[in-house]
Amino acid sequence: MLSRLEPAELPQDAIEVGRVADAWGIKGWFKVLPYSAQPEALFSSKRWFLLPTEVGVKTFSGVMKLAIKEAKEHSDSVVACAHDVLDRSDAEALRGARIFISRSSFPTAASDEYYWVDLIGLAVVNRQNERLGVVRELLATGAQTVLVLEYMLDGTVHDRMIPFVSAYIDDVDLASRHIRVDWQADY
Repeated sequence: MLSRLEPAELPQDAIEVGRVADAWGIKGWFKVLPYSAQPEALFSSKRWFLLPTEVGVKTFSGVMKLAIKEAKEHSDSVVACAHDVLDRSDAEALRGARIFISRSSFPTAASDEYYWVDLIGLAVVNRQNERLGVVRELLATGAQTVLVLEYMLDGTVHDRMIPFVSAYIDDVDLASRHIRVDWQADY
């Protein structure tokens, strides 16, 4: 059944974007749990790369390339169908698979919009050119997104949080891999 899937190598710029939750219907559609509240990358890419689940029953091994026919929003998730997933049993065999998409396949972000994955690892400096840390992760707090920075002080790793809002963010320069902020080191 899944022998029709094409073995592949994971692209160097692959980003994990979700997981296959379960089969959806009887015609080979499957439900996807996206990691983003705005899963446009799942809709724009016609090539998904799958790695088997990390726990439970593994129905395939290695990296498989999945040629997507259609992906669309459905309730709180995404449903999709692929050329080589022909029926419910094929879709069930994908349960738990990790979905990766090449970063180059993501839709272009609008001006002053950024993919979180592009911000992780950027150095953060303030207006006084003091290095405040490196972005380790981002948090969605509901009202705003928060940059979580990691920095060293006296040989110990510490966290610093800065709201990712225009009041504090002066500039994001992806090319030079830094963010300039209006924030003091003692905040």
